[in-house]
Amino acid sequence: MTGQQQVDYHRIAEAIDYIKANFKAQPSLDEVAEKVHLSSFHFQRLFSDWAGTSPKKFLQYTTVEYAKTLLKENQATLFETAYEAGLSGTGRLHDLFINIEGMTPAEYKNGGKNLTINYSFAQSIFGNILVASTTKGICYMAFFEDEATAFSLLQSHFPNANFKQTVDLVQQNALYIFTHDWTKLHQIKLHLKGTDFQLKVWQTLLKVPMGQLTTYGAIAHKIANPNASRAVGTAIGSNPVAFLIPCHRVIQANGIFGGYMWGSTRKTAIIGWEGVKTYSDLK
Repeated sequence: MTGQQQVDYHRIAEAIDYIKANFKAQPSLDEVAEKVHLSSFHFQRLFSDWAGTSPKKFLQYTTVEYAKTLLKENQATLFETAYEAGLSGTGRLHDLFINIEGMTPAEYKNGGKNLTINYSFAQSIFGNILVASTTKGICYMAFFEDEATAFSLLQSHFPNANFKQTVDLVQQNALYIFTHDWTKLHQIKLHLKGTDFQLKVWQTLLKVPMGQLTTYGAIAHKIANPNASRAVGTAIGSNPVAFLIPCHRVIQANGIFGGYMWGSTRKTAIIGWEGVKTYSDLK
């Protein structure tokens, strides 16, 4: 991603924040464009280049009412449709390409001792991202604003590991996901540090198709622990791999998008972007 695309994302994020705060007033294109210091023509073109649709259409994908409709339509078949019946195309992306391997008990308990972790900083359409890998797969991926802080957070996950700043093929393959060109993807392997419960929740998240949403309660039912919504929420909040494990697709049962480790505006942007990429028209 180019530096200009980073600037574009931050302008889009500013626009999304304004639209969210003033949704009931239905701000016009001119009003939103003025808030991000662009002409209406330039803003419309910029937004369409980034999201693949107009600001008005994008807004439809990021409203509570649409989220409620999506949840209702997919309540019974959210996972089965993608994982068992087999959707074609991008809806099966995670089912087809991403596989989780838990770290050994020793690796989990000793903070990554004897692990060598490669890491690098990259750019995505949703902002700067840090990606880290072992010989077995991606172990960490996070959006960030400051490189030093981002690396410090990575170290806190693996305090005894050896770190090397370098780009490897495992990382490059994982980052292809942001290009929306699935033909370049090979299977993405994740090598994760987590409890059995966390791994089960993260594996279940991989079955939520792109363009779909689910709830904490639905995840709890899927792992056969319907009373564990709070614990599910904690596990989702501990997700160490942004975007690839799609915790952004989990929202509140009332349709409110809720929080996100890497910012609620970024979550809204990802949900809207995925909705646009999956559907040409609202149902």
